Amino acid sequence: MLESNFHFPKQTAFYKGKVRDVYTIEDKLMVMVVSDRISAFDVVLPRPIPYKGQVLNQVAAIMLDATKDIAPNWVKSVPLPNVTIGLKCETYPVEMVVRGNLTGHAWRTYKSGLRELCGVALPEGLKENDFFPTPIITPTTKAHEGHDEDISREQIIATGLVSEKEYAQLEKLTLALFNRGKELAAKQGLILVDTKYEFGKVGDTIYVIDEIHTPDSSRYFYADGFEANQAAGKPQKQLSKEFVREWLMENGFQGKEGQTVPEMSDEFVHSVSERYIELFEKITGRKFEKQQVSALDAEKQIVSQLQELL
Repeated sequence: MLESNFHFPKQTAFYKGKVRDVYTIEDKLMVMVVSDRISAFDVVLPRPIPYKGQVLNQVAAIMLDATKDIAPNWVKSVPLPNVTIGLKCETYPVEMVVRGNLTGHAWRTYKSGLRELCGVALPEGLKENDFFPTPIITPTTKAHEGHDEDISREQIIATGLVSEKEYAQLEKLTLALFNRGKELAAKQGLILVDTKYEFGKVGDTIYVIDEIHTPDSSRYFYADGFEANQAAGKPQKQLSKEFVREWLMENGFQGKEGQTVPEMSDEFVHSVSERYIELFEKITGRKFEKQQVSALDAEKQIVSQLQELL
């Protein structure tokens, strides 16, 4: 599914993100349709990836359910493979990025010679992919368009984006969720390397919103062979959508002005779909079951569920 085109009773707003179509109902509930669109380098690629939406939605549902004892989350119902209905929350304008290893953006910063990221001091003597002594939080602003921007704890509080009291709560929840995520990953023979969490609130209650621990929002390493690869200075085998970015770079695209997205062949699209299904099974330990629902049946089921919830 490239995009949805629903019109629900009592619908008050609609927002189309890079991957998700979000419908607001009575300013109380949100219907999040996770499409098969795929983005990289802040660009939506021209062809959808079959079952990608189902993979992301179902991984998120499983992970949110597995962490609800740490923090309440926005989910009220998952009526369809790629649809979640939940609370409409007042969202915090920052994403809580948490890193357990010196990888990706953190490594590029470190490699450049800098020893600070988002106001967090980085220790000397680390190699790419090494564990940090303790996980670090490197927040970003939330951009609807373009790139999210790094920001420090001090800047967030000083500019009033989040109060000091609430930010301390977000930090505590972020580290607790990351710790649980690492435990869940370890059971699957994986290392949760880095991820991001988004939060919102209704009244004074803070909720985990959006998705967590999915291959689009997280990076995983295989635990088997990790230490040997580090000792030998070899790359780590990872589980994320990084392979899509690598394919784009190999074909001359990094989202820069003047660059054109390379043509996505049927074979490539199929390979990406199969890779996402593999990611689902590795991360959750469950067998993936391909499901298809017509748009008409989907709308009927969502409307029925909304009536019940309202």
